[in-house]
Amino acid sequence: MFKVLYMKNKAEINTEIKKGDKALLKIDDISLSFVQYTSGLRQTELKVISKLSMEAYSGEILAVVGSSGSGKSLLAHAILGILPSNAKLEGKMEYNGQKLTQEKKEEIRGKEIALIPQSTTYLDPLMRISNQVIGSVEEKNEGLMKKTQREIFQKYNLKPAVDRMFPHELSGGMTRRVLVSTALMGSAKLIIADEPTPGLDENTLNETLSYFKDMVNKGCAVILITHDIKAALKISDKIAIFYAGTILEVANVEDFKNNGENLRHPYTRALWNALPQNKFQAIKGHQPMQDEIIDGCIFYERCSKKKDLCSKGIPQLKKVNGGMVRCNNVS
Repeated sequence: MFKVLYMKNKAEINTEIKKGDKALLKIDDISLSFVQYTSGLRQTELKVISKLSMEAYSGEILAVVGSSGSGKSLLAHAILGILPSNAKLEGKMEYNGQKLTQEKKEEIRGKEIALIPQSTTYLDPLMRISNQVIGSVEEKNEGLMKKTQREIFQKYNLKPAVDRMFPHELSGGMTRRVLVSTALMGSAKLIIADEPTPGLDENTLNETLSYFKDMVNKGCAVILITHDIKAALKISDKIAIFYAGTILEVANVEDFKNNGENLRHPYTRALWNALPQNKFQAIKGHQPMQDEIIDGCIFYERCSKKKDLCSKGIPQLKKVNGGMVRCNNVS
């Protein structure tokens, strides 16, 4: 069952908090791999995330933008501590200034950190929708929670009949709205939304994005994991460009204005130019496969500005012009 935590009172709902100066979540140089067995029972290690660093701040939306199947969801699972048993996670994570160990993840998961999952299988197929969104509450609070849940559902155009439905009775768009509603019921400080917008029409999409904005206005930090850079640019404060298991650039949303002239990494500029409203110009090649061994920059083979230096050693993520970039040709 997808567990949620409820707001304690309306004062918490209406309280607005300024953006934090200190990162609520800090990820420093993490790598994630899986042990697999091939023919002849040979053991191999499949790397899906490598040397990834990023920070999420209270009162901000950080969008992690990357192509489908690139490992973005595994980043969310690593933060929450819900990786499978054959996963190997290295590097450092801090939450609110404290080391984020597996034990700490289990302690605050569903309480201080909430997930809006990509897969609809997170819903219990045998439980009615209203009960799943409300979760386990004390009996004296049940009436208040039902009222809050109904108000949220009404904002999402989910009619009273939805309350008593089971997951299999919902359409795809309705299921997405139910999953987003769970975060609005909670008092989490960090919300991770994993591809929350596929299947939504334009009006519902804009409405859903506006609720994420409401969350950060109340002091939450939101990590929006998506392949839809157009949607991310509508509401995000910062955009982290995810490519082949790592972050190549963290840019302020303002950097995407003026034809992307202030963007730092060649891949980010290529991604911007590939959008239909821009040049609609695709770049040749494809992302490296997860089992490929690469000594230098992972974007080297596709980069139009590559130099010999780029093929020797992985570039470090560094601060440049108010953002972060992993590139030897930018200073």
